[in-house]
Parts: sequence; structure tokens; C-alpha cells
Amino acid sequence: MSNKYSKDFFAALEALEKEKGIPQSVFLEALENALISACKKQYSGTVGTVDIRMNPEKGTIDFYSVKTVVEEVVDRENEISLADARTHKKSYKLGDRYTEKFVPEDFSRIAAQTAKQVILQKIHETERDAAMSEFSNKEGELMVGVIRKIDAKNVYVELGKGQIEGLMLPSDQVPGEKYNLNDKIKVFVKRVKSGFRGAQVLVSRSATGLVRKLFEEEVPEIKQGTVVIKELSREAGARTKMAIYSEDPRVDAIGACVGNKGARVNAIVEELRGEKIDIIPWSENPLEFIAKALSPAQVISVTQLDGEKTAMAVVPDDKLSLAIGKDGQNARLAVRLTGWKIDVKSKTAAEKLGIGVDVADENAEEDGEQE
Repeated sequence: MSNKYSKDFFAALEALEKEKGIPQSVFLEALENALISACKKQYSGTVGTVDIRMNPEKGTIDFYSVKTVVEEVVDRENEISLADARTHKKSYKLGDRYTEKFVPEDFSRIAAQTAKQVILQKIHETERDAAMSEFSNKEGELMVGVIRKIDAKNVYVELGKGQIEGLMLPSDQVPGEKYNLNDKIKVFVKRVKSGFRGAQVLVSRSATGLVRKLFEEEVPEIKQGTVVIKELSREAGARTKMAIYSEDPRVDAIGACVGNKGARVNAIVEELRGEKIDIIPWSENPLEFIAKALSPAQVISVTQLDGEKTAMAVVPDDKLSLAIGKDGQNARLAVRLTGWKIDVKSKTAAEKLGIGVDVADENAEEDGEQE
């Protein structure tokens, strides 16, 4: 390889190091292996083991054929006789490594192609690793992206500085939400993994984590840890139930989440494009918690039944459909929120079963609810 080419090559690596922040050593190690492989293909059966010595300070790249000194040659590619070796240097003895410098014919062109491939590959790998390092800490976080592509099933969101593409699968899309090219969108980062084309980031609009992070962003008391989101259940696009608790008795947890004139919760509802949100005070008493979880319906009483985590909730006759919800949604979300199996009965049905319903649950007021 000509000295001019070598010097130009090292100058290019130096420029890359400054521009991309990638040390020359990263390129040189990969390039050395690639050049050895290319050289073996071109000189198969003749040069033996190839040793390449690079000197960035002098701007040189030298090629050496390496063979073992033997008494009688059996493998011409990898061995040289002691007699032949001593014609070059008298001090050679059996078993020594014989090295001979050679200049590959027309190798500058091959080396240039190899160097280009290696450099591009290393730049890609380094940028991918940097992106992985940056985004591995983003799992479980909220990010703002721009929709760049939509196909028959998936939505692709440009994240960060544009070097990472977030993939939103059909299961992570919200039924009824419309996604348009170039729209800015908030997404929840579900998972980050390394793929062939770089870091692959799975994002979601349907995850419960999205609602949790939106409240953390909108409500300082949650971000500070004064108000805690204890449980959350969601059917994306329709309704979310969120149980909250205040670590400070002086702080109204529901008031903090709702905000002045509903400003905070309304901002989140707008971001979720009209999804209803029931904000419920969490209680360590499971029966009391169940009564709250069935909001917006008023609950007369909750009774634990035989069996672990099974309860019956009694509601006024005219509130039965509200307690159960459309297609059972309200009751279903309450079950997920509390972790209890809940059998919802009207007052009349409960009386027929001989269940007392005289004591109203005073905690069944509809704090923070949206009908």
C-alpha cells in the first residue's frame, strides 16, 4: 500500500475521531482483521499467515508473510525450510517465525474498499451502541416523538434526535385513535433491545404506564412522592381507574390530581383524546377500597364472601347498570384495580338472597370521578 494512501487513510481516521468521537484504535483493529482476510483470499496458498503492522504516527501500513522454519517443508503455504530462511538471515533456527515483508499487487484498491466497509460498519455499530446506551435508561419513561411512517399495522415514531425509531405495534395502539404523519405524539417506552439495524424501541399509547407517567408529569405532588399512585387499571381509549394516596395528611390527593378547576386532569384527558379517568382514594381496607373502585356508582355495602379475595357489592337498583358499566367495563376495571373478584348485585337482588343492606357505605361518594 502506498505511503500516500496510508497517510491519507490515517488522516481520515483522525478526522473521524474528532467528528464522531470514535477512537482510531476501534477502526484499526477491525480494519487489520478485514485486510488480513482480504489478503488471504487474494494470495491463497502462497503467503501463509499474514501480519499487518500499522503505524499511525508514521502513516504507514506494512504487510508481512509469516511462516514457520522447518527442516523439511510439508506445507508450503505456512512453512519455509531452514536453508531458505538463512538466505535472508543467518540467525534463523528450527521453529522460528520467519517474516518477510511484501507489497500486495493492486491491493490499494481492495484496501480502500475494505477500509470503507469497515469504517461505515464501525460508525453504525458505535452509533447503535450509543443509542442503546442512551435509550436503555428510557424504559418505562415518557417520550415525545414524531410519526414518520404508518403501514398496514404499525406506526413508526422518530425519537430523540432522530437516530432512533420507535415501533408501535397494533396491541400498543389505542382503539379509535387516529395517527397522522408528522404528528407529534407522547408515547410510553415499553422495551429497548438491540436489533440488526440498531436499537429497537417498542413504544405504546395503550399501556397503563402512559397514564401513570402523564400524571407524574402533570402533578408535582406525584413527582415529589407526596401523592402516590397505588394502583391503576385501564382499558385504553375508554376508561382508566387510578387509586391514589397522600403520604402527607395535609395534602388532598384527589385535589392535587384534579387541579384548579380540573386543569390537571383535563390536560391528561385531552392528551388521551377523551378517555375517562376515575380518580379514587386508595384504602388499606379492601372492602372500602372495592366500594370506591366501583365509582361512579354509589355502593350501599360490600361483604366478603367465602373464598379468598371474593366480595359482593350491593348498589341501588337504579345504579346497577352504572356499577357494571357498558359491556361490564366498570366492574372489570374495579376487579383489576383491587385484585378482588367482585359480584355486583342490586339492592332488591341482595335482599332476595337474604343479604343485609341497611348500612350505607359512607365512603362511596364520587370523589374525582368522571361520568
